Amino acid sequence: MNISTRFAVAIHILTLIDSNKDGKSTSEWIAGSVNTNPVVIRRLTGMLSKAGLVEVRPGVAGAKLTRSAAEITLLQIYKAVNAVEEDSLFSVHEHPNPECPVGKNIAGAIVPVFSLAQKAMESVLQEVTLDQIVHQIPVS
Repeated sequence: MNISTRFAVAIHILTLIDSNKDGKSTSEWIAGSVNTNPVVIRRLTGMLSKAGLVEVRPGVAGAKLTRSAAEITLLQIYKAVNAVEEDSLFSVHEHPNPECPVGKNIAGAIVPVFSLAQKAMESVLQEVTLDQIVHQIPVS
């Protein structure tokens, strides 16, 4: 299973909001950049709002970051949009042959490694801020 594209789209959304501080970051405007439906943007923005990363107000167009981009980590974004459940980045195939010595023991051998790998990835995401991503985008 891949990490949901919600993660990449959420980073896109927050990067746009940060780069448009003086404008109105509406779901329609963001959807134009992401090349998706505004409903998708509203759903993800709702998840980001619930996680305390953006402020949206009913009846008022646009969203704003609740804190500076330097205070938002990629791990916070990753968790906000439920990109992957805890310890499930890597899936183990179901129903291996229980009569096979490898089949009955493979999960026990690889699941701990998969868990460590996911924790390592999340550790990297914790060290990268939205601000670092914003500064990788060329200004034109």
